[in-house]
This record gives sequence, structure tokens and C-alpha cells, in this order.
Amino acid sequence: MSKPIKQVHLAAHFPGVNNTTVWSDPAAGSHIDFASFRHFAQTAERGKFDFFFLAEGLRLREQNGLIYDLDVVGRPDTFTVLAALAAVTERIGLTGTINSTFNEPYEVARQFASLDHLSGGRTAWNVVTSWDAFTGENFRRGGYLPQEERYARAKAFLTTALELFDSWTGDEIVADREAGRFLSRPLPGAFRHEDAYFDISGHFNVPRGPQGRPVIFQAGDSEEGREFAAASADAIFTGHATLEAGQAFYADVKGRLARYGRARDSLLVLPAATFVLGDTDAEAAELAHEVRLSQVSGQTAIKFLEQLWNRDLSSHDPDGPLPTADPVVGENTVARGRASVRMFRDPVAIANQWRALAEAKNLTSRELIIEVTGRQTFVGSPATVARAINDLVQADASDGFILVPHVTPGGLDPLVDTVVPLLQERGVYRTDYEGTTLRDHLGLPPLDAPAPASAPDRAVV
Repeated sequence: MSKPIKQVHLAAHFPGVNNTTVWSDPAAGSHIDFASFRHFAQTAERGKFDFFFLAEGLRLREQNGLIYDLDVVGRPDTFTVLAALAAVTERIGLTGTINSTFNEPYEVARQFASLDHLSGGRTAWNVVTSWDAFTGENFRRGGYLPQEERYARAKAFLTTALELFDSWTGDEIVADREAGRFLSRPLPGAFRHEDAYFDISGHFNVPRGPQGRPVIFQAGDSEEGREFAAASADAIFTGHATLEAGQAFYADVKGRLARYGRARDSLLVLPAATFVLGDTDAEAAELAHEVRLSQVSGQTAIKFLEQLWNRDLSSHDPDGPLPTADPVVGENTVARGRASVRMFRDPVAIANQWRALAEAKNLTSRELIIEVTGRQTFVGSPATVARAINDLVQADASDGFILVPHVTPGGLDPLVDTVVPLLQERGVYRTDYEGTTLRDHLGLPPLDAPAPASAPDRAVV
């Protein structure tokens, strides 16, 4: 029996605090002007994408005690932007990253429930945690939580928020004597939640939204993050966008679902992916090289080195060899506000790996950083990129991709104009939206509707 053909899911990520955007490109626009968000979201909707995704940072990054100004240094509030986009789009989903470490369940649930109503059921919540005391200084709690406690709080936070969404248990049946008929009205329900993190009670003040609750996303590659997604999420973001790594991640996460009583198709795996298009594969490869040089300037290369070496390297020549001194082991005091710094568990070993690679390929410091900080996921002509996207999805390396262009806001347009039609011709991508909610776009089953609070024969009169 042949394997059924999967439908490709596509989404668009408005780049956040990173060096993805090529600011030197004349087409690069503002990351705070609403016109940029509108153009980007409307382009994605024209391409029939599942959703628009907006990340969020809670504090400006610093390096050597100064604001890190080589990439985006600020971003409007996520809910404000998504609410504005709900008014200028009709079908595309609206996904926002909202932190579970420094927020409160009632506040976040109320904002998402309101946005779900405003958008007609198109919202999704990317549930994340925050790991550092540096970010915590912006909030009254301050400090930070150990990794295992961060996820424990996140689970309690999500459980509490879901209880709030579901506290509107149904409709109350009311008799309209003049009209001679029964009417229904939303019936708010009381909630009470008490655990190690939250002790709240009352009545939730926003009725159940068109989706019941927002779609839940999780971004995390750790053991705790994968397990959290398998237990609670509708989709998981990942950086594993190559065949082997993607298949391994896909099999691992999907394999965890059964112990939570969930089917394999109840969780979508959606890696982030960059792309460079050209009229030919050769032209695209040449352009991709130019893009990487623009993304990693000499200054940017030095900043990346400092994040590993944990020392001031401002006098280092980016066009020379790697630093001869070893990294400073211990708490990183140079780069603050970057999750990637935390990932260097053995900085000396990584530095030695980089030195070996630089020596083997005769790379300068800047060339080495370009080598180790990633490549574009899809490079080639529209036909080549369409084929590569579909091949990875059909091979169970993903269920689709969250696309991140290197120019904002117009960088998505060429892909929508040239690659999407080819996927549609293959029969693996929608030609139009078939539903109205984000759950519809993602192929997720509708949530069970709550039972009515009272039957007509017990109607309130």
C-alpha cells in the first residue's frame, strides 16, 4: 500500500532580533513601521500560508555593556501588532510568542481570547520560557528559574490558561416570551486554580472564542521542550531543516505522542527555513554567498566570537585567524540576553573544533563564523526550491516550513509568486483556504464544544 501524499504547510516568520535581515539591501524596510507588518502578512495570505508568526524579546540584548545594535534592537508589543493585522487580513493565522515566565495566566488568556474573537478564530500562542536573570530584571519577580523549574511553571501556566479558556462551559438557554422562542447566551463559569505557582479564582471575563482556545505552539529542542510539546502543543518549531536531522527529530517527537493518548497527526513539526531564489540554481548559489557575506559583517563576526570566548575581542581582526587564547569558562559576562550563549556547554572544546575547521579549510575568523552559523535552507531556482520543500515533507523530515526571508518586508513576495504555484501544480498545496480558522488551515480537529448549561425545559424565564 503506497504512502498517502502529504499536504505541505507553509508559514511566514517576520524576522526578530537576529542578523537574518540584510540591512544594507535597499529593499530592507522598517521593523517597527506597521506598513512592514501589513505588507508581510498580506503577502503570506496571498500565498495561502497557514499563519504569520511574530517572535518577541523582552529585553534589548547587550554586549560588553552596550546595547547590541548590529541587528533589530526593538519590537512593538506582540498583541498590539497581531490585533492590528487582524483588521487588515481575512484568513491567515496570527501567531505570537508570549512568555510564560514573566506573565500571568489570566492576563495572557484574556488577551488571546480577545484576539481570537477579533480575528474570527485565527490565533495561536507560541508558549516559551525565559532562562536568564538579565531578562528578569525588567520584571518584578527578577532572577531566573532553573531549566527544570521553567518548564514546570510553563506547564502550570498553560494548564491554568486552558482552564480559563474552558471556564465558559456553554450557553444558558433563555426564554424570549415576546418572540415565543428560546435563545441562548454565553454562560461564564467560575474558575479556581491552586498549585505551586498559581493561586487564582474568579470568573473569566471573555467568552469562549471561535476556536475554543488558541492553537498552541512550542519552540524547544531540549528533552523538556520535546516532552512539553508532545503533551500539550498542536505544533512544534525546530531548527532541524535537513533530511537526516529533520527525520530524526520528526520521529522522536511523533513517537512521544502515544503515551499522552495522542495521534501522530495531532502535532505538526514545522522547522524554520531560509531561502534564496534565482532564475537558475547557479545564480541562486552566487546570490546566497553574497547574502551570507552581508549577514555576517566583520563587526558581527567579532560579536559572535565574543559570545563563545566570553571576553572582549573588539581589537581582533575578523579577517585574520581565530583568537589564540582560550575562552573564559564560567558565567558569560560579555553577551547578555542571548539564549545561544547558554548553549555553549563546553566553550573550550567548541573553540578547538572551530580552530580545526578553520585550519582545514584555511578560513579567516569571519569566514569561520559564516561556516558555523548556518546556511540558507533552500537555494535554487523556483523549481528546485519547490521540489526540495516537497521532498522533505514527503520524507517525514517535517510537515512544512516556517519561512524566514533575508529582506523585510518584501522578501517573501518572490517565493509566493514563483514557488507556491509550483507546489499547487504538484497537488501538495492548497489553492485556496478551505476553512476560516487556524485550526482549519493546520488540519487539526475542532475542539469539542462545551455542553449547554441547561436544557430548554429548564430554561431561565
